[in-house]
Amino acid sequence: MQRVRLIVSMAHFRFYEELNDFLPSIQRKRVIDYRFGGAPAIKDPIEALGIPHTEVDLIIVNGQSVDFAHPLCDGDRVAVYPMFECFDITPLVKLRDRPLRRTAFILDVNLGKLARRLRMLGFDADYANSYNDREVVELSVKQHRIILTRDRRLLFHKAVTHGYWVRAVDPPRQLREVLARFDLYRQITPFHRCLECNGVVQEVPKEQVEADLEPLTRRYYDEFFRCGQCRKIYWKGSHFHRMCLEIEELRQGLTRISHEEFGP
Repeated sequence: MQRVRLIVSMAHFRFYEELNDFLPSIQRKRVIDYRFGGAPAIKDPIEALGIPHTEVDLIIVNGQSVDFAHPLCDGDRVAVYPMFECFDITPLVKLRDRPLRRTAFILDVNLGKLARRLRMLGFDADYANSYNDREVVELSVKQHRIILTRDRRLLFHKAVTHGYWVRAVDPPRQLREVLARFDLYRQITPFHRCLECNGVVQEVPKEQVEADLEPLTRRYYDEFFRCGQCRKIYWKGSHFHRMCLEIEELRQGLTRISHEEFGP
């Protein structure tokens, strides 16, 4: 019987910036030789090497921009870049029908504290500790939301188009990471979202909510706000002032970054 010789091809991958977070230390910031058979779509080896497709925004093969369906060939030199938030790459081939700039999020079960902080800053951040992975993916696709997750495996789901793996563990650091990653500092509009349910909060006359207030709150406060969805009532008490201090620290951080990047 004649033996069939298996032809193995080789391509050369290089991943840039934070995409290296997904790679073993020995493969980071260096060319990776990838052996394969046939002509797989380039998305397959990228994910086989451990990079969720949602983290990729630009693929260059032999100097040309390609999409996820591009067939990988022997000898290809592939450069893979993460999401671009500060540069216009519109003339290049984009990998998604919709841009990643929509600032509506859905967060997995591990990021409840981050969800509250995003809502505090006015961002649309859907979260429920009852959501399972399937529901997170379905809502992301249906409502065009960016998935934020601590579980990188969630981002490998084929239906997911927009998602980000949050590296930080501490919630304040997570918030700064997401703000920087999606360039959101200048889009902060505090106190427009309900911290509990993500509904829109609007100012209401005191007489409309007076019957639901505690005696001391009724006595010392006159300005009130209410969520149009869950009907929770807010006022500018001690919690409000603490949140204002946290927001001011975030804005001071933006000022320091701007001075470092662009000078005084």
